[in-house]
Amino acid sequence: MREPERDLGRLQDIVEAADHIADFTDGFSQEELSNDKLRYFAVVKNVEIIGEAAYMLSLRFKEDHCAIPWNDIIRMRHVLVHGYATILPELLWHTALVDVPVLKKQIEGIISESVADHPAGE
Repeated sequence: MREPERDLGRLQDIVEAADHIADFTDGFSQEELSNDKLRYFAVVKNVEIIGEAAYMLSLRFKEDHCAIPWNDIIRMRHVLVHGYATILPELLWHTALVDVPVLKKQIEGIISESVADHPAGE
């Protein structure tokens, strides 16, 4: 079945977007981020990517990893895409600096387990 391969790809997308967010926020305060529109919207876009990748994960995968707040992640994406005029910079800042690093660590653990369980060539 191709779902595990697709799920792994989505997980890698989440890690990559998290890395971008870390790069875009490194050395910036919340105020500086809010005033730098290119950087601000780059963070918004990468949080959207994380939400879309979470949405695209298989239901079974999300059920198997229910400790991760998938619905919250997906809802955040919906707010950013559809409620863009209501984005609170402090919520985006908290998401970028607190929630995303925690999620990245969880995802990296899942990827490591997956690679250990299914070495290349098996």
